[in-house]
Amino acid sequence: MKIGFYAGSFDPFTNGHLHVIKVSTQIFDKVIIGIGVNPNKKRRFDKNVMKKAIEETLKAEKLNNVVVITYSGLSVDAAIENNANFFIRGIRNGMDYDYEENIALINEEISSLDTIYVRAGRLGALSSSMVIELLQNGKDTSNLLPKQILDAIYNK
Repeated sequence: MKIGFYAGSFDPFTNGHLHVIKVSTQIFDKVIIGIGVNPNKKRRFDKNVMKKAIEETLKAEKLNNVVVITYSGLSVDAAIENNANFFIRGIRNGMDYDYEENIALINEEISSLDTIYVRAGRLGALSSSMVIELLQNGKDTSNLLPKQILDAIYNK
């Protein structure tokens, strides 16, 4: 069974992340979304609220071969603990590639897990930080976030 591990803070989970998941479900038998919790970083949205909203998004999209977990520590350890064969990373541009390739090389060295990159395509300009800034300034983000994520944000 081919299992892909897609790690991130997903703070919040965007349509760009959803795009990566949709592509990944066509490649892997199972995809694990790992919401990483870094104690040195303050989350904007509670990890459990985001986990539930992501699960609702996956259900609405009929993406049945995806599970969502939360973890702390290294992504590589969480991937191994969950029997992943590959890491999944979304790539928006060349800067993303350079950054992600350095991490992929280290992960491969310490775990033998390779990394699969999924292009963001038309969503290449989208980032969680950009979405947060738009939300904080009262802008409409309904085209950038799944409905279930928007509902979770406004009901927090």
